[in-house]
Amino acid sequence: MNQRIVTFGEIMLRLKPPGFERFFQSPVLEATFGGGEANVAVSLSNFGLKSSFVSKLPDNDIGQSAISELRKYGVETSFISLGGERVGIYYLEKGASQRPSKVIYDRKFSSVSMSKPQDFDFDSIMKNAAWFHFTGITPALGEALPEICENACKKAKEYGVTISCDLNYRKNLWTTEKANEIMSKLMEYVDICIANEEDTEKVFGIKPEKSDVSGGLINFSDYEKIARKLSDRFDFKKVCITLRESINANDNNWSAMLYDESGVYFSKKYPIHIVDRVGGGDSFAAGIIYALVNNYSQQETIEFAVAASCLKHTIEGDFNIVSIQEINNLLKGDGTGRVQR
Repeated sequence: MNQRIVTFGEIMLRLKPPGFERFFQSPVLEATFGGGEANVAVSLSNFGLKSSFVSKLPDNDIGQSAISELRKYGVETSFISLGGERVGIYYLEKGASQRPSKVIYDRKFSSVSMSKPQDFDFDSIMKNAAWFHFTGITPALGEALPEICENACKKAKEYGVTISCDLNYRKNLWTTEKANEIMSKLMEYVDICIANEEDTEKVFGIKPEKSDVSGGLINFSDYEKIARKLSDRFDFKKVCITLRESINANDNNWSAMLYDESGVYFSKKYPIHIVDRVGGGDSFAAGIIYALVNNYSQQETIEFAVAASCLKHTIEGDFNIVSIQEINNLLKGDGTGRVQR
């Protein structure tokens, strides 16, 4: 079976102060790269699958550095279009205890946001692919992006490619009304819907009855109902929702559920002391894709994805650079963090 995974989105330059410092508390910003679909591509490549990242980057040293970073992890970059003026940037200030983390975007007029449908040959891109993944961030980036995302989905369907989408609502990119309008149309093509505990309310107005996300209170039965409503509305094959119970910026309880026609499946819950939570949802999505491509059972799929994303929370940067063996060790109960000698 061909197992090439295609992801489409924006890779950005990530700038953050050292440790838990505030912006410009010292005159230093650490520079790395990251972005939703790029993070998924890196995870899947790291897991041993062939992953292709599709995007547009400027033909300059910064754009080339982003491409080189992806290649370092084995991601195929031949479908990245070159052109435009700039790489998108996001600034991250890591929170601690009761002080939340902050993200400031500087991505207007980035190469991806200004891209046009003719920049991408999705016929070539989807040929011999097994899976296509995008997020709700990508269609929010620019005027042509909803059309480009739909073009990608149509071509994926033409080639019999499974499609997954992480709803990933970002209030700094578009309104809930615009998100609902665009994402409702794109969901017609999606097989596997991935979301967090907030996305379904922000994008589709489907809200939990007894949960208080801002207060960190999660009623698990709420999300089975939400998944059923989503599945009934859009005919998804599976709905996967992460369930983050936020105690404070450093400490969360982390679990998830998978829903399909056979039933609902909840994962083990992990108490996490967070090193870096950015990319946590992307590592979960990559875990779902890897498990389903490899024919894991429903319970095995949700457990693998949650364990993978649990470990991502312990790693600096956007990318989840853990091995299958490390994930399996955690799944077997080895979560003590003892030194491995």
